[in-house]
Amino acid sequence: MVDSRSAPVRDAATVMLVRDGRVGMEVFMLRRNLDLDFVAGAYVFPGGAVDDADRHAEAESACDGLSDDQASSVLGVPAGGLAFWVAAVRECFEEAGVLLACGADGEVVSFADAATEARFSTYRDAVHAGELRLVELCRIENLRLMTDRIHYFSHWITPVGPPRRYDTRFFVAAAPPDQEPLHDGGETIASVWVRPADALARHHAGTLDLILPTIRTLEDIALFDGTADLLSAKQGA
Repeated sequence: MVDSRSAPVRDAATVMLVRDGRVGMEVFMLRRNLDLDFVAGAYVFPGGAVDDADRHAEAESACDGLSDDQASSVLGVPAGGLAFWVAAVRECFEEAGVLLACGADGEVVSFADAATEARFSTYRDAVHAGELRLVELCRIENLRLMTDRIHYFSHWITPVGPPRRYDTRFFVAAAPPDQEPLHDGGETIASVWVRPADALARHHAGTLDLILPTIRTLEDIALFDGTADLLSAKQGA
């Protein structure tokens, strides 16, 4: 048995996708597979560990409006901060099928066309399998990661106890209008758009499993009336 006190703490990133629904702001959440050994069955935001490829110096060339020096300053680390933004984009694409990237015209990539959606679905599988790096996808499709539109939100570290521990940076971004997020059917088995207050109410009623960082984050964003207010408050924070 692994002693959790000696479990390494891995860097990780997660991103809240938000949109304005019919009765208020909604956030996209995924339910983790019941067979996983870390927070199985819990509803979370798309995210995961920072990979070596996320830290590659070449990744900076694919990022729009944010350098590693700037990202590191925001996070309060000496270097390597941009990797958290890259990981957030990659994990969001792998787990939710949403790619936070824009074309040469500055417009967010659209999956409204069926052929484009199918092409990027193939990319999603390849990135998830480690067969294609995000920077290579950007080169193929002439895209830039929207790192300047993904705003830092908070910082959580898994306490001693669980078999896996993460040093996680939380981010928030507007959901692209022409991309429909969907769980991957592997690590995540269900997905939902939900008002933060409703998610908290369902948790208190025992119908939506949440962990502490998710609860606190939902409480924080429930204070905002809409995505514009939330993103404006976090821009440059």
